[in-house]
Amino acid sequence: MEKSEMFGFSLETDDRTEEEKTRQKAPKKDGVFSALGLGQELPKSPMDTDYQEEMEKTKPQNRFNLNFDKRIRREQQPDQKRDSKTFNIDRLFEAVASRDVRKLDGLHQYLHQNMKKLSDSLYQSYGKTALMKALLHLRDGENKTVELLIDISEKMGDIKEFVNAAYTNSYYKGQTALHIAIERRSCSYVKLLISKGADVHAKACGTFFQPHDGPNFYFGELPLSLAACTNQPDMVDFLMENSYQRANATMVDSSGNTVLHALVVVADNTEDNTQFITKMYDRILKTTAKLDLMLKLEDIENHKGLTPLKMAAKTGKIGLFSHILKREFQESHTKHLSRKFTEWVYGPVHSSLYDLASVDSFEENSVMEILVYGSDIPNRHEMLQLEPLSQMLEEKWKTFAGPMFFFNYVVYILYLIIFTVVAYYRKGGKLPFPLEHTPLGYLYVSGQLVTALANCYFFVIGIVDMKRKRPKLETLLIDGYYEILFFVQGALFLASAGLYLFGRREYLGLLVLCLALSWVNMLYFSRGDKHMGIYSIMIQKMILCDILRFLFVYIVFLLGFSAAVVTLLMEPPEKTGRSFLTTIAPGSECVKPYFRSISFTILELFKFTIGMGDMEFTEGYEYKEVFYVLLIGYIILTYILLLNMLIALMNRTVERITMESTSIWKLQRAITILEIEKRLSRCLRKRFRCGVEKNIHTALGDDRRRCFRVEEVNWNKWNINLGKINEDPGCCDRAQQPASNTLPYRPTRGRSWRGLFMDGSRRSRQTYESTEMSPLDTSPV
Repeated sequence: MEKSEMFGFSLETDDRTEEEKTRQKAPKKDGVFSALGLGQELPKSPMDTDYQEEMEKTKPQNRFNLNFDKRIRREQQPDQKRDSKTFNIDRLFEAVASRDVRKLDGLHQYLHQNMKKLSDSLYQSYGKTALMKALLHLRDGENKTVELLIDISEKMGDIKEFVNAAYTNSYYKGQTALHIAIERRSCSYVKLLISKGADVHAKACGTFFQPHDGPNFYFGELPLSLAACTNQPDMVDFLMENSYQRANATMVDSSGNTVLHALVVVADNTEDNTQFITKMYDRILKTTAKLDLMLKLEDIENHKGLTPLKMAAKTGKIGLFSHILKREFQESHTKHLSRKFTEWVYGPVHSSLYDLASVDSFEENSVMEILVYGSDIPNRHEMLQLEPLSQMLEEKWKTFAGPMFFFNYVVYILYLIIFTVVAYYRKGGKLPFPLEHTPLGYLYVSGQLVTALANCYFFVIGIVDMKRKRPKLETLLIDGYYEILFFVQGALFLASAGLYLFGRREYLGLLVLCLALSWVNMLYFSRGDKHMGIYSIMIQKMILCDILRFLFVYIVFLLGFSAAVVTLLMEPPEKTGRSFLTTIAPGSECVKPYFRSISFTILELFKFTIGMGDMEFTEGYEYKEVFYVLLIGYIILTYILLLNMLIALMNRTVERITMESTSIWKLQRAITILEIEKRLSRCLRKRFRCGVEKNIHTALGDDRRRCFRVEEVNWNKWNINLGKINEDPGCCDRAQQPASNTLPYRPTRGRSWRGLFMDGSRRSRQTYESTEMSPLDTSPV
């Protein structure tokens, strides 16, 4: 292949016969491959095969035909066989797949004589080269044709193009020989390829390497990510530390994911998987820190604004998530990579400081916020029980959320009393009612205004919350159950007020519905107490899961049988012309309603469902036998089948919710805590912020971090070889730090070890110091 430096084009040689050109250009007969004739790409799956594979249709190229003069001299006959030393793509692929270097004898000489190179398009099928084919056919990690191909390519001067050739079809697009060598776990060939100039940042971005339905393997597109996700620590070390071209761990794929993000994606919460993922995660962090101490690899966000920690929370990877939160390195050169620091240890008691960066809800898009509002995270209840999240929520509740929640509860009770009194003593007469200039009149109007303002608040807050969260329907039904009810309550009152102002008597119907819903919504405040909160959760789950499904099926039966009864029973002759809704004048004979009214029929059949039905109305009607058949069938399907099925489903719901009701209650209380926190002003949020500022002595010097202290007791584990910050435990004699701390000082509560049962149980509690106290003595770490 000759290149022109001036004009920037390439010219390939072509010694194929006309018969070979015609055969390669002809579209396949098979319907699957006939699409190639229309210019469509063929996704190749599997990646390689031992059988004859379908080759790519030759693309239009500017080539120099070496046989152009043979036709003139009539040296080539149509049936003449090709020279045995001629190498086409079929022969080349067959040779490397058989791993027989003897079949490649004369290849270098042939390429040299015919001015060809192994990187020419004639030796590629959808970007796949003979080198890739050879690497896909390793046996015991070896294929001697690989070294031969690389040696020939180096002699021909196209080694860079040859080793960096990539798949072109959409299925395996971007995959190079380096990706294949890593996937085949051949460290020797990886070293060989990189020494010859293979790009360690090549991206395999084809469909097979992206998450989708069907067979796929997402590993982050980059060779380093592939080595990490396939658990090859030695390969990872070589890629990051080799002397030819080091893999940059900060490189991202098409989704903005680094190698750490890719590890989060392939984690699956199983024990073996979590073990290798966490080890690989730490290994990459340590190697990166050794190469660049100041690099903060974990702070890189992908296109969705997620760091690896936030991504682990978002995807429910609890094993890796817990490891990241509790990661603690003892070595001085890697201590700055820790997110947990042991402050002091005494026997089974130890105090830990957890880094709150990206965790506390004080920050935007925090881990806590992701978990609390992530209704699609299946195990978020368990993840919220991990430290320091569990103790942080308890601290927020005790500090500000609990008192404010109780204050809201008292205010809501006052609102209910006012609303009920105003609705009960409503006036009569023409709407809207005129203002009476008396103390009672002013008091009545004041009650109306208070009720109106409260419901306007519920309505506006509902809109603001839905706009801010942009929840899915599932999120609304699970996490926003009471938010929906409060929003509906406000909407009903506003609609009622509008009808009232326009003088419509129908306002009363909406008003009483709003009043009833207001009393029902008082159950929202039951989440402040554990036992009442669990009871409320069971009611909520049964309404959303069991009763809604029951009502859907029941309404189908009710409407169907009502329509059948209305169609069957004709009006009795003596009642012809009388309507079910006809007003009976005083003194006139009372006319009973009849089954020709659909509303009456639905009501009567509903009475049969609850055991209050009466069949006396059938006297005087024809086809009573058919009516009885319909009635018996309806009773069997509804009263006997559906109602008992509903009872069974509710029993199952109660049993299931009992096992997880405490965690669900804690989740609902966490939602309440975050909602209250979001409505605080910035200065109040800063004042009530969890944790303390702490200087951690690391390789970076004084590393100042916001930390949260958790004290734990574990009688089964005795930690004596820890990198402690303080030599002496306790804080009773600690002096207050200067007033530069964020939070005001509050005296610490006395501590007693009484009541700590030596039963191997593990307990956690958070100290209530709001400032960092100076220790009695410190050890240099």
